[in-house]
Amino acid sequence: MVSYATFPAAFSHLLEIRPSVSVRSAMMGGSERGRTVVSVHVERSRRPLWSRPALVAIAGRGLGSVPPPALVLAGIVSVQMGAALAKQLFGLTGAIGAVTLRLLFAAIVLLVVWRPSLRITRQELPVILGYGAVLAVMNLTFYQAITRIPLGMAVTIEFLGPLAVSIIGARRWVHGVWALLAAIGVFALTEAGGGGISVLGVLFALAAATCWGLYIPLGAALGKRTSGGRGLALAMAIGSLISLPLGIAETGPALFSPVALAAGFGVAMLSSVLPYSVELEALRRMPPRVFGVLMSLEPAVAALVGLLVLGQALHPVQWVAIACVVVASAGATRTQQN
Repeated sequence: MVSYATFPAAFSHLLEIRPSVSVRSAMMGGSERGRTVVSVHVERSRRPLWSRPALVAIAGRGLGSVPPPALVLAGIVSVQMGAALAKQLFGLTGAIGAVTLRLLFAAIVLLVVWRPSLRITRQELPVILGYGAVLAVMNLTFYQAITRIPLGMAVTIEFLGPLAVSIIGARRWVHGVWALLAAIGVFALTEAGGGGISVLGVLFALAAATCWGLYIPLGAALGKRTSGGRGLALAMAIGSLISLPLGIAETGPALFSPVALAAGFGVAMLSSVLPYSVELEALRRMPPRVFGVLMSLEPAVAALVGLLVLGQALHPVQWVAIACVVVASAGATRTQQN
């Protein structure tokens, strides 16, 4: 007798159990009384172990066992480690070349996973194009910023984008307090560095913040007008096509050297594919407001990664300034629906 319970639950999705039952009547021992014999044949389907559904199911089970706050923190650390790796890649490819490789490999992975149809409706087209363009410009300006100013400073300034989206339209006085606290933090962050802070780097970070602010409503529109990861995959492809000629013009043949390609793939996985995956799973299991509060830790994590990985030490006043922006962002997110 075969019991279906004997198959491990973790791998049951890899097998399609197809039982076939045959029933025959037999005369036993010459008796006039008939007995029914049931034969059960269990067949496995030919679904390959590494098929896309199997891999998605394995990944889903793995992520499902991790607490949502841990997923958010893992996504934040992954993004900042990707930025640190990209900064080390600048010497070989330049900032634009690093962005190009990141978007290109992220687009390839997402296109392979989601296999989106190229039939785009009139309602979808402007959102996909806009999202892809903002994605490209946001990354291009952010990478230009971290070539000139420390990673923690760049991320803190860039975080003004989503903070502004959270505060704009708010009618409670407390949101004005959060805005003032964030402004004080950014001012202290730039002034504490004395005359050594690159003004151009700060401007690039502010441009990235503006793009991040636009990225949020465009992402919401993309989610409403497309299904699954189809829209994201197509938008990422658009972003890579925008940056590709710029990257080739800046870097030339070195852009496609084995070392650059390997590092670019790592940046894409750390900065785009892995964070999107874990953050999506976290959002399925926790309130968006709690998710936003946890995401407010990103400037602090960026400063810590900059210190430990890139050796970018900050003045104590700058750490306090980063804490001001973190508190302002968490407070604005926590109170926006109260």
